[in-house]
Amino acid sequence: MINRHRLGDFAKVIDCEHKTAPASDHAFAYSIGTRAVRNGRISLDRAKPVSEETFNAWTRRAVPKSGDLIFSREAPMGEVGEVPSGAKVCLGQRTVLMQLDTSRIDCRFLKYALMAPASQAWIKSTASGSTVLHLNVADVRRIPLPDVPPLLEQRQIVEALEDHFSRLDAASASLATAKRRVTAWSTALADTTVWQRGWPLRPIGTLLREPMRNGRSDRAAQGNESGLRTVTLTAVTRNRFEEEFTKQTVTPAQQARGLWLEPGDIFVQRANTPELVGTAARFEGQPEWAIFPDLLIRLRANEQVIDSRFLVAALRSERAHRSLRSKAKGLAGSMPKIDQAAVASTLVPVPSLEDQCSVIERITTIENGALATLATVETQERRTLNLRRALLAAAFSGRLTGKSSDLDRVRELAGV
Repeated sequence: MINRHRLGDFAKVIDCEHKTAPASDHAFAYSIGTRAVRNGRISLDRAKPVSEETFNAWTRRAVPKSGDLIFSREAPMGEVGEVPSGAKVCLGQRTVLMQLDTSRIDCRFLKYALMAPASQAWIKSTASGSTVLHLNVADVRRIPLPDVPPLLEQRQIVEALEDHFSRLDAASASLATAKRRVTAWSTALADTTVWQRGWPLRPIGTLLREPMRNGRSDRAAQGNESGLRTVTLTAVTRNRFEEEFTKQTVTPAQQARGLWLEPGDIFVQRANTPELVGTAARFEGQPEWAIFPDLLIRLRANEQVIDSRFLVAALRSERAHRSLRSKAKGLAGSMPKIDQAAVASTLVPVPSLEDQCSVIERITTIENGALATLATVETQERRTLNLRRALLAAAFSGRLTGKSSDLDRVRELAGV
């Protein structure tokens, strides 16, 4: 990368309001938070609806318009997207607005330059923060840019990139469709296996060997502070109790008593997005590996009546999950929540223990088949992502010609 230019040479960088915009039931406009900015695009579906009053207050510094860019400084940092044409939007927290000097730089050229591997590497190396890495506004202005050619050449580079990206977009869409179909197939088959006709239904509250319990949430340990490993909601969402889905918290050892995970424990999310609240997962690891947070409810099955593996399969079925989601309550703009009573009253089938074992074996076969297929799809997704990165690197190092042979050269560079 030729660092003759900095982003601030070509764009005015405007910081966001450092407070949360209140959500509205009636969307006059949208607050663009970091989760709405991904892969060069801004998704209004992932933005927060706000009122006209909030929009006016949050755009007192500048009104985002088509041709501007919104850039995320934290969680995650380095994402950038174009303001959608005709959309009324304001900045969410941890974002900045970039108003470009369009007589010198093309909006899409700058967007792709910021997405290029060299720019992303600089952003990561410059970030600061002891717990969550972030980029200061002053650092955003200092982001080095590659050599900036005349506008006509910038647009030629963009056209060549987007021509190749269109093929990768088609491949990504096909892979996403395949993942949805595999997930839908495995879910439907598992549901049918669990919810067979004729089996008696019982409330979950009558199937436990001890009362349910919520966890405890303390702040994250910082610096040299000692902490206790605590699982996150993501561990339950992904059904993976692994180190990457934990954090260290300053929970006192005495307060942690009774919160340690034990094999066979089932955890239900009592608060999350409308789609994820009520998600369940079963822990199969070592005793006292971690504690669990306040937003999870722990269930311990009475194994003489119901196998915990069958109970979690029932809870993860669409029928039971839909029942839990329907019981969630919450104010506009807040995460919907369920309580222990909602879980306790949820009905699940309770066949004989012999039949439960048969169901578990069948579901394991279904899940293993789905996981193998999804692993193949995800390998192809990573390959596509590597090709995108290699295309961006080639575009801003003078190696992109706009010819169909570019992809062969880029595959060699990407090693795919």
